[in-house]
Amino acid sequence: MDYKQTYEKWLNSPALAPVEKAELAAIAGDDKEIESRFFDQLEFGTAGLRGTMGVGLYRMNVHVIRHATQAFAEVILAEGPQAAAKGVAVCFDCRNNSDTFAREAACVMAANGIPVRLFESLRPTPELSFAIREYGCTAGINITASHNPKEYNGYKVYWSDGAQLPPRHADQVAKKMRELDVFDSVKTMDYDQALAQGKITLMGGETDEKFLANVMGQVNDKAAVEAVADTFQMVYTPFHGTGYKLIPEALRRLGMKHVICVPQQMVIDGNFPTVASPNPENPEGFTLAVELARKHGADFILGSDPDADRVGIMVNTGNGEYKVLTGNQTGVLLLDYLIGARNRTGKMPPNPVALKTIVTTEMARKVAEVNGLACYDTFTGFKFLAEKKDKLENAGQGKVIFAYEESYGYMLGDYVRDKDAVTAAVALTEMAAWYAGQGMTLYDALLALYQKYGYYGEKTLNLVMPGLDGLKKMAALMAGLRENPPKEIGGAQVKQWKDYKDGSVVDVATGEKSAMGLSGSNVLRYELADGTSVIVRPSGTEPKVKVYILAQGKDQADCEDKVERYTDWAESLRK
Repeated sequence: MDYKQTYEKWLNSPALAPVEKAELAAIAGDDKEIESRFFDQLEFGTAGLRGTMGVGLYRMNVHVIRHATQAFAEVILAEGPQAAAKGVAVCFDCRNNSDTFAREAACVMAANGIPVRLFESLRPTPELSFAIREYGCTAGINITASHNPKEYNGYKVYWSDGAQLPPRHADQVAKKMRELDVFDSVKTMDYDQALAQGKITLMGGETDEKFLANVMGQVNDKAAVEAVADTFQMVYTPFHGTGYKLIPEALRRLGMKHVICVPQQMVIDGNFPTVASPNPENPEGFTLAVELARKHGADFILGSDPDADRVGIMVNTGNGEYKVLTGNQTGVLLLDYLIGARNRTGKMPPNPVALKTIVTTEMARKVAEVNGLACYDTFTGFKFLAEKKDKLENAGQGKVIFAYEESYGYMLGDYVRDKDAVTAAVALTEMAAWYAGQGMTLYDALLALYQKYGYYGEKTLNLVMPGLDGLKKMAALMAGLRENPPKEIGGAQVKQWKDYKDGSVVDVATGEKSAMGLSGSNVLRYELADGTSVIVRPSGTEPKVKVYILAQGKDQADCEDKVERYTDWAESLRK
């Protein structure tokens, strides 16, 4: 069936509401728009689904949600009666339609005989990961598009370990979605009926308390906060999202007396009216927070994204100006602090380990190894970090005290298997308070780390390639780089080509080929003669190719010069 036939099928389906049919009727003469909505279904991967909202097979809507959930239900049922009986946990964020999509998913699971634990209202993503583990569920579903713009929504899927779906199960769901008709194959039932029959159970404050108890268990040095609590001030913003409740409460339990919340952004709103993008990676989103911080002379600013799995900070440089710290810098600061705090308080486990991803700064490895920790790389994504944590710990090969990736995601403790802005907010605040007690801002602390461990600089470029043409362009870009790998970048010789798809390493000068430990991901890496690494990776959740520049140098200016030198080459890839 081609896209025009699929369009007609949807337009004439009795499953569509009148308003949905009207939306499709309005594009009747726009062939390109019809193709963009119906050329294929959204690709289901280990991160589930993500896309713009609207009516169509290649859009996020109730029909696609039901279809994906029916496929997921059948994969769970195939695991056997015991797996099905353990049920699923369902969560949602602040986005438009998230609550509706979550109920629809719950009703499909219930109709398939799989009991559901549904959060009564929006909750942070890490609390879903916690709930799956806490209640012994087989799987979880989270309706969220994380930090994407307001037009997006998503369908994240989790397995019994609380981590995002492993590739084997994701492939099974994708296969089922190809086999099942988007309308006719779906089983569903009335929401109120499912509640009355106990097929859907609501989770609320009792789960919050269990989660927060674990979060507070990660505190290493509460006395450091108490010592400066009367004067130490911070600003917090949830960017209209799910962190609005639990993060301020966790900080209060930490002992913080002066957490100043941005009032306009404490309002739950899926349109994100005060920011162009609700992403803590974007400094412009912090404009209101900076105004508030200057007014109160706050020590630092903390912001969590809409589903409260990512967290970003800005730090007072000491003169009333607030500087954005990158995810790489924040992670390095936190790793170094956790090592010191655990050593001071006697909480460091035997054989401690730090985890990072292949695109995360090498400074993290230096911090770990100088302090006697092992450090391992994984592919990008917390399902890989979680998998590595479990593998190491189950084999008795170390205890992971911290795992992070450069895109503002941090994981601590044993109760979640995903990035966790709630726990990270507590750890970052404890760290900032401890440094304040030493008469230092977090900016002072970062400069001191460069003096101690050496100078590093990083930059991530997002080469946005939207639409159907964008998908083709992304594929062509990666194919072209494999066919004709660069021998020099920005005037610097490339020493090695690394392809994480097949795990190959090629010495450019000799052509000698060897293998590395990681393989199976569509990522290319170039090691340059001056010690810089340039990594090219298509995003798994957004229509863009990411280019990471990881530099080392004799000082910060040298690092910045290297980063800028290779930015032009990276930018040329979008042409």
